[in-house]
Amino acid sequence: MMPLDENYWTERYHNQHTGWDLGKISPPIQQYVDQLTDKNISILIPGAGNAYEAAYLYQQGFHSTYVLDISLYPLRQFQKNYPDFPKEQLLHQNFFELEGNYDLILEQTFFCALQPDLRGQYVNKMLSLLKDGGKLVGVLFDDPLFEDHPPFGGNKSLYLTYFKSHFQIITFERCYNSIKPRQGRELFMIMEKTKT
Repeated sequence: MMPLDENYWTERYHNQHTGWDLGKISPPIQQYVDQLTDKNISILIPGAGNAYEAAYLYQQGFHSTYVLDISLYPLRQFQKNYPDFPKEQLLHQNFFELEGNYDLILEQTFFCALQPDLRGQYVNKMLSLLKDGGKLVGVLFDDPLFEDHPPFGGNKSLYLTYFKSHFQIITFERCYNSIKPRQGRELFMIMEKTKT
């Protein structure tokens, strides 16, 4: 398998091979965001791509929203589309090298873009980036998908082997508000980092 590095993802953007891109914020995440009341929380969206979630959050007054992607291409596009969004909150780097502490991290097609052998590292990195009591919230595919290229899939019982010993599982259930092509194939999760 070819390395899933910056060149790989940049090429996919250039060639418009972006089947994960909904063209808008994911409905399950939008519904979650709409019930948040504290606009001062710090939010990270890793592997954000075109970052519709970040645009929506910022427009709703969540000004401590950070967008991370390994490819510079979508970050530049986002900056063109949303010139008021603070440039210093667009992070061009590898997720596993990121430092910081966040109240909320949103997962939207990032987990499935990583090589499956990195899933344990993903969980550990999320723990290091979240504040005590911070939440990892988002959507995972409930579908085997592909083994030789992203998106890499899985199912609830497989995912729980990674998460259950590190997080308090608040919600991890089949989405009822997925977009039509993904109905019955997504799990919505709210996981809280337990205090250390």
